[in-house]
Order: sequence, then C-alpha cells, then structure tokens
Amino acid sequence: MSDLKLVGLCGALRAQSTNRMLLREAARIFDPAEFHEADIRFPLYDQDIEDDTGIPAEVQDLADRIAAADAVLVVSPEYNKGLSGALKNALDWISRTNGSPWQDKPVAILSAAAGRAGGERAQNMLRLCLTPFQPRLLSGPEVMIGQTGDQWDADGRLTNERSLRLIESQMQALHREVARSAL
Repeated sequence: MSDLKLVGLCGALRAQSTNRMLLREAARIFDPAEFHEADIRFPLYDQDIEDDTGIPAEVQDLADRIAAADAVLVVSPEYNKGLSGALKNALDWISRTNGSPWQDKPVAILSAAAGRAGGERAQNMLRLCLTPFQPRLLSGPEVMIGQTGDQWDADGRLTNERSLRLIESQMQALHREVARSAL
C-alpha cells in the first residue's frame, strides 16, 4: 500500500454500474493509503443558486478533496455518444470553486460501455471538458472496457485479463506521474 491519497469520480450514478466497478477495480490496483469515492449527485448547475446560496457544501468538499489528492480517477460511461450529464454537471460546479483544484493534478480517465469501443467518444469529450482546468491528463494507456456487461464476476471484479493488464499499466503510469509531480 502506498501513502498516496486518491479521489475517484464516477459519471454513472447507479450503484451497480460497471463504471463504478471499474473505478473500484482501478483504485484497488492503484492501492492508495486513502481512497475517496465521490458522490456527484449535485443540483444542476445554476448561477442563480450560486449567487443566492453560494457553492453547495458537497461541491466544495469534493473540490477540496481533489486539491488535496495526489491523483484522481475519472470514470465515465458513454451516454448517447458522450459523457454523462451528471459528470459534466459535477465538472461545471467544481469549476466555480475558488482556487484550481485540478491544476497540475495527475488524472487518469477510464470508461466502460456496452459497445465494442468501450466509451471512446465519452473519453474524448471528457478530455475536452477537463483541458481548461489544466490537469496532468495521462495520455495512455487508454482503458476502455467494451461489452462491459460480460466482463465482471458476481463480486464486481474484472475477469478479462487483457483489460486488467491495461488497468495495471495505467495505474503504474499514474504512480509515475504522481512521483514526477512531487519533484
């Protein structure tokens, strides 16, 4: 186990989502000392809410956790050829907090989808959405779990050896990026 803090955001809200399983599998492989799985059930972003009551406490808490983390995992399903509205909403809210919690933060993106491509379009859109925040996005290896309904056992563990090797490789790359950011 490392002494690192890891935060994970999952764009799927369903408790038994394969994207949530993917997030947990990646966190298990990363093996942090502390892992926080974010709940992104935020109100829809509305500047009237922000102007009236300010940033919701749960949004500020997540922004603070991202800022304090050594690395972040962002996992997205592919909904209608893009990332989920819940994840985009979370990114919009976090962008309104003070400071720049994503700035220079090592971030790995993963996805799982029913189709063969495994969420490729969602990942492309997610990269575009994260770019303005200037994180240190891993360029690879890309982890896209296709035909995701057939890839998990009853305990929520990934059964596809090739996919597991990709996640292991990506988590090793994330560890290297964290080490670089500490220099």
